[in-house]
Amino acid sequence: MRVTGSIRIGVCAGAALCVCWTGPQAQPEPVPVPGVIIAHREASTENYIGSPSLAVLPDGSYVASHDFFGPGPDGNTVVVYRSEDRGATWRESARFPGFWANLFVHCGALYCMGVSREHGHVVIRRSDDGGRSWTEPVDGRSGLLLADAKYHTAPVPMVVHRGRLWRAFEDAEGPGGWGSHFRAFVMSAPLESDLLRADSWSRTNSLPGDPEWLMGQFGGWLEGNVVMAPDGRLLNLLRVEVPSQPERAAVAEVDTDAGVLRFRPREGFLELPGAAKKFTIRHDPVSDLYWSIVNYVPPEFADNHPGETRNTVALVSSPDLLDWTVRRILIQHPEVKFHGYQYWDWLILGADILAVSRTAHDDGLGGARNFHDANFLTFHRIEGFRQP
Repeated sequence: MRVTGSIRIGVCAGAALCVCWTGPQAQPEPVPVPGVIIAHREASTENYIGSPSLAVLPDGSYVASHDFFGPGPDGNTVVVYRSEDRGATWRESARFPGFWANLFVHCGALYCMGVSREHGHVVIRRSDDGGRSWTEPVDGRSGLLLADAKYHTAPVPMVVHRGRLWRAFEDAEGPGGWGSHFRAFVMSAPLESDLLRADSWSRTNSLPGDPEWLMGQFGGWLEGNVVMAPDGRLLNLLRVEVPSQPERAAVAEVDTDAGVLRFRPREGFLELPGAAKKFTIRHDPVSDLYWSIVNYVPPEFADNHPGETRNTVALVSSPDLLDWTVRRILIQHPEVKFHGYQYWDWLILGADILAVSRTAHDDGLGGARNFHDANFLTFHRIEGFRQP
């Protein structure tokens, strides 16, 4: 059956791009893109939006970033955006080479830390004007921190502990391909040091995984979160690739005195909803709970591969990093193959959570290539997140 009419693309409530069918045989209006659209890239360009990150500047401005991946012309590029109206509107402020990077504020300056390109060197940049201009990491005195191997990461938390700034990374120097070749490690630098100097930073050993773990179901670990446990230990909680439920995170411990990362496989895995995808964990001192935004897999999708099920977003919390509760469903789309709301980076600001998502959604131009290859960067405000 042929249906005639026209397509109208417009802005719906919350500044979300939506697509409306205005022909004589009108169909149900598609679901608007959740949140506020920061950036959009058509799938036909073969550049896809990845690595969302977010920071709040001392003057109250919001700064967000993403990279482009895929074979298109803008791959291995980080794009930075600013909002001066609490996330209602956004404007591009800079772009530079880079990949898998996170934004953070330290001593009044804005930093961007990640790798130089996919599986490139570990680099860090600084901006002293709110993200408009950035330093160039050309050597060990200007932000080129590790240049001896292939490195991997994601926008993950920076944690202050014992007078140092800590962050998780992986290298890709292990055997095999994706997943199995990732080896976890943690970097740190004194708070008062020059973060652009390579000699300010120390690193732990690189810790490989073992395919025999989880009764042979362990497919690799990656995108670790440094977090301080209730007893004061410094941990690295990593996403774990598994083929089926339940989803698990791996918990490695950082010996901060010896500079060593250790993992005990018998007790080192915990069940965490959404842990087969990238997640960010932060502690909230007001509620004294750990929080995360995850790609939870509801029962109706339990037969899907957990790492490929990203159509549902949930807010979860835990008192101890061991037992997690799904507090509320934030977003859900009934279709799995072409819809994903993933790689959430987020911050607590007062009673709210501010967040950015790598979003694969309908756009009236063919939609996303698939759930993974996102076509939007979106901003979200979760008001009163501590409420039951």
